[in-house]
Amino acid sequence: MTRLMQAQFDGKLLNNMSEQPQWFLIETEQAYEAALARYEMIKGASAGTEHREKLLLAHLIADYENRNWDLPDVDPVEMIKIRMDDFGYKAADLAAVYGDKGTVSKVLNYKQPLSLTMIRKFSKFLHLPASELVREYQLME
Repeated sequence: MTRLMQAQFDGKLLNNMSEQPQWFLIETEQAYEAALARYEMIKGASAGTEHREKLLLAHLIADYENRNWDLPDVDPVEMIKIRMDDFGYKAADLAAVYGDKGTVSKVLNYKQPLSLTMIRKFSKFLHLPASELVREYQLME
């Protein structure tokens, strides 16, 4: 998004992207959608103000989801697949986060269990509570 484009955050029109929105506890679907949109714009930030904003948004989004969504009672791999579908992600997107396409493929096909590193990374990437990903599940032989 260029600096000249306009974005709306929680009812406030921002004409210049350097003007930072002020984030509070997310309580409405509109605020949730605005937070997701902003997160998508800055998810690549690795330092500075946008990185801190990204971390805050990840926390606020997860908090809203935990308070308002009943997660399905499925195994961790199915939960990952559901969230991938929710966000429009492919296995390649998970591989980019984790760093190994082969291992991600094995996990998604129930051939290998999730590692602690995967649980941490996928929990953040897919906005899932880590507690949902550490549950036991059956692997395929």
